[in-house]
Amino acid sequence: MAAKTLPKSYEPRDVEVRWGKYWEQEKTFTPEVSAAGDPYCIVIPPPNVTGQLHMGHALNITLQDILCRYHRQKGFNVLWVPGMDHAGIATQNVVERALALEGGTRGDLGREAFVERVWKWKEEYGGRILNQIRRLGASVDWTRERFTMDQGLSRAVREVFVRLYEEDLIYKGDYIINWCTRCHTALADDEVEHSPKSAFLYHIRYPLEDGTGSLVVATTRPETMLGDTAVAVHPEDERYASAMGKKVLLPLTDRKIPVIADPYVDRAFGTGCLKITPAHDMNDFEIGRTHGLEVLQVIDGRGFMTEAAGPAYAGMPKDACRERAVADLSAQGLLVKKEPYEHNVGECYRCKTVIEPFVSTQWFVSVKPLADKAYRAVESEKTRICPPQWSKTYFNWLENIRDWCISRQIWWGHRIPAWTCDACGRLIVSREDPEACPYCGGTLTRDPDVLDTWFSSALWPFSTLGWPDQTPELEAFYPTSVLVTGFDILFFWVARMMMMGLHFMEDVPFRDVYIHALVRDAEGKKMSKSTGNVIDPIDMIEKYGTDALRFTLTAMAAMGRDLKLSEERIEGYRHFVNKLWNAARFALMNLPKHMPDTALPRTEDVSHAWMLHRLEEIKAEVDKALSEYRFNDAAQALYQFTWHEFCDWYLEMIKADLNGPDTDKKHAAQVCLWTALTELLTLLHPMMPFVTQEIWSVLPGVTEENLALVRYPTPRPECLSSGVVERMTLLQDVVVGVRNIRSELNIAPSKKLDVLIRTVNDEDKAFLNGHRELVRGLAWVDQVTTGPDVKTPRASASAVVRGNEVYVPLLGVVDFDMELARLSRELDKLDKELGIVEKKLANENFTSKAPAQVVEKERQKAMIFSDKKAKLSGLQERLRTAIQ
Repeated sequence: MAAKTLPKSYEPRDVEVRWGKYWEQEKTFTPEVSAAGDPYCIVIPPPNVTGQLHMGHALNITLQDILCRYHRQKGFNVLWVPGMDHAGIATQNVVERALALEGGTRGDLGREAFVERVWKWKEEYGGRILNQIRRLGASVDWTRERFTMDQGLSRAVREVFVRLYEEDLIYKGDYIINWCTRCHTALADDEVEHSPKSAFLYHIRYPLEDGTGSLVVATTRPETMLGDTAVAVHPEDERYASAMGKKVLLPLTDRKIPVIADPYVDRAFGTGCLKITPAHDMNDFEIGRTHGLEVLQVIDGRGFMTEAAGPAYAGMPKDACRERAVADLSAQGLLVKKEPYEHNVGECYRCKTVIEPFVSTQWFVSVKPLADKAYRAVESEKTRICPPQWSKTYFNWLENIRDWCISRQIWWGHRIPAWTCDACGRLIVSREDPEACPYCGGTLTRDPDVLDTWFSSALWPFSTLGWPDQTPELEAFYPTSVLVTGFDILFFWVARMMMMGLHFMEDVPFRDVYIHALVRDAEGKKMSKSTGNVIDPIDMIEKYGTDALRFTLTAMAAMGRDLKLSEERIEGYRHFVNKLWNAARFALMNLPKHMPDTALPRTEDVSHAWMLHRLEEIKAEVDKALSEYRFNDAAQALYQFTWHEFCDWYLEMIKADLNGPDTDKKHAAQVCLWTALTELLTLLHPMMPFVTQEIWSVLPGVTEENLALVRYPTPRPECLSSGVVERMTLLQDVVVGVRNIRSELNIAPSKKLDVLIRTVNDEDKAFLNGHRELVRGLAWVDQVTTGPDVKTPRASASAVVRGNEVYVPLLGVVDFDMELARLSRELDKLDKELGIVEKKLANENFTSKAPAQVVEKERQKAMIFSDKKAKLSGLQERLRTAIQ
């Protein structure tokens, strides 16, 4: 056990490093599978191997850690599995950029050497985010750390792919997909981010072949018209009834294309005529399949025009082709008009390149059978989504789901276990690498693609526990207990884990899904490097300590509401850490070096009875809040209790007994103080693990040095008493009433006051008489007189407390003339400030043109000034009345 002392100030850095190493070396968070207690398991949302901790990660990790530490306290056998995702596209981009700085490319290295280079990068730099997660105090089991491309998970991925293929749920085919011309790979629908863009809507004339007129189509992409294979109109659109079944001359080409009727066409958009380009638009592809249209690829995978675009445009970048085509259309009199247009454009979620719809041969998962099970699991509440409003989003996505494109045209990732025979052309999908074609003995060529990163992470809840082997961990900890994640990967990851877990484990992967909100800046704006409003969690840890950051995030984590974070808030909760530290130092100075007896003594003292009652209430309140994922309610309850009740009231109330001559009273105060502090540290530990552990380690009387292993405080129903709360409230209100009078009249604490209390009943009189010394010490007064016959003293200030009248004589204490003059000066100043604000708010130009938040700020100032003016005017009137 460490020496029983704490330094004057809390320096978090050394404390955090020391206890972090201690927990890891002691394997505090490594559970035995067969250990006592119900299993409780969380799998960490695996951060990208390229990742760096941001405030969203910090919130996510903090909430998970609170749940894990809390459930250990409650006696559960807790496993929190850490790990990382290989992040195929992102990691490959990082290494390719490094190669470019050296003047090389991945093509120069070749596939095998490039993949070796990525593994080398991973070993050298890939653990950075895990070390940052360590700094947050995450109580994960580091002995069970996983990586989506480690040997065990790679085996699981291969097994899943082969089984799904054998079940006809994975197939290979030509289909239109999202293509990134920068990353040169396919992307799933979920990996496309849509951003608002300013563009133009071009109205182009398509002459009818028979010379009877023309159709005008509206498009934002004139370059794709070179791949048009039809023009579509709505079958009920009378404007174009005569054109249906005819052909039009496709501008800038020598081709003739049909006019078709299809109900998909929106008659209200543009002219009601829709150009159909099956190779370059998702919806057009489906229309083309319905009508048997040709699929003509005019833009290649690099974003350049193909030979099919015609000799005038072949080889041009698509953007340059757009300019050229528009100029040619204008020269030929076929450009009717060009108008500004705002619309959402799909971008690669990694590099922000505009997505190109692209028809190619890809691998797909037929997800409808899997999605139906995932839908029913949440509908029947086998898995709950919290907050529940996210269930609607989940259901909507599953109802409209399309087959999942799982192949990616990159080198870093899980290679697809499929081979094609060079001789007979057969496709072989195998769990083991085949040496030759099993049908004809011919040589084999392996599919060059890798699997979508989300394919391997969809297996995370069971692959990390050892599947496909039936391991003890899998038996004990699957399904996992809760998934804590952001809403942005509800589709990418959560829904897919549901599908895979239900299919391969025949049970949901987790019982609860807790969706935490976004961490925004103080103004409610999304944090981004481009706007310069990012708050770096590591910077905040360095400046204020991990516990201050964690508690800030917890106190603000209201279910369903975004967090508006500022550095000032973190600094404020650093003061809370200091408050706890100073309270602990006070306790250590007043506790014996050895606690001979920690059994609660029998005592009628209101301070101890009240503190033990409130301790029972706060234990129950925090317990209930954490079990319901109301993290902010738990944190705010503990903040209020620690700062205002334990520190501001209880420690002040027991000073006299701790320093007095009565040994029985001193012992009672020490035991009750020890009990309150040890249980408070236990309650705070899941949110602030480091400072609580440091204090705990020097407390006398504790039998387990490792606070992370200490059970949640057991209830003491015998300590609950509503009567003690009423008595304590009376005492507090009397003290606060006197303190307010002192504050309002600028009476220095050094000036002793007398207090007279006209009581309304014998019970209040007896209680206040019995606790006269407490009132004297807490309110800094000299004499306390109580009773129903107390006369109203001349020149006094008063307050009414639960019907009891509290008087403070002011003669000889306050210079009335000076105080009235001060109040007059303050009121004059307030009148001027209020006048300026009211004039501004009366100005219609200001209220109508200024930003809403600026106007609201001025309204708030007006309210504050008005309230302060009313308060000072009331005080001024009371003083005048007092001296009459």
